[in-house]
Amino acid sequence: MADEDRPGAAERPSSGDGTGALGALLLADARLPTGGHAHSATLEGAVAAGLAAEQVPAYIRARLRTVARTEAAAAVLALRAGRGRPVDYGPVQAALAARTPSAPLRAASASLGRGLTRLARALRPGHPAVAALATATAATPGLRPLRPVVLGALGAALGLTEAQTARAVLYDDAQTVTAAALKLHPGDPLATVRWVVDATDHIEAAVRAAVAVTAPVGLPARSAPLIDQWAAEHAQSTRRLFVA
Repeated sequence: MADEDRPGAAERPSSGDGTGALGALLLADARLPTGGHAHSATLEGAVAAGLAAEQVPAYIRARLRTVARTEAAAAVLALRAGRGRPVDYGPVQAALAARTPSAPLRAASASLGRGLTRLARALRPGHPAVAALATATAATPGLRPLRPVVLGALGAALGLTEAQTARAVLYDDAQTVTAAALKLHPGDPLATVRWVVDATDHIEAAVRAAVAVTAPVGLPARSAPLIDQWAAEHAQSTRRLFVA
C-alpha cells in the first residue's frame, strides 16, 4: 500500500468531498471535455523543427524534468491554496506566469485552464476552491487562470492528495505527447503506451519534487529554451494540426 493511501496519512486532504482517487482518474482521462485533444505539448513544433519519432521518448522525459515539473509544483501549491480560507490563487498564478516566459505557452495554458474551469464549475459550483478562481485572474490582468492553478483548485474540490494532483499533471503531459505523436509520427499505439510506462521513474521523481515545494517563491523555474522556441515558431505556422 502506498504511503499516500494509508489511513491517517499526513497527505490526506483537509477539505473536498473525498472523491480522492476517483477524482485523480477523472483528471487523467483523455476523454475529459476540456480541449486537451487540440494540444500537443509543443510536440508539433518540435517535429516541424526536425524531432524524429525515435526521439519522442526523450522529449517526454525532458518535459518531465522541466516545464511539466514546474506545472506539477504549481498545481500542488494551488491545491494547498484551495484548502485555505480565504482562498487566494494570486501568488501561485503570478509565480507560474513569471516562470512561463513563452507567450504562446502562457496562452495555451490559459486556454486549457478555461476548459477546466468550465468543468470545475459544472462539478463543484459552490465549492470555495472553485468559486475563488477569479483571484488568479486578478493577479495577472488579461490572463485567465492557468491550467495547473485550475487543476489544483479542482483537486481541492474533489479531495485529491498532493501526490495525486502532481501525478495527474505529469501523466497528462506525457499522454498529451504520445497522443499527438500518433498523428504526427504514425506508428504502433502500443509503443506509445510503453513510452509512458518507461517514464514512470521520471514521473515519480517529479511528483516528489513537486510536493516538496513549500511556497510560490520556491516554485522551480524550469522553462526549456528549445520548447519555448518551438512553441513560438508553431504559433506563427499557418499549417498545423494542433493549437499548441
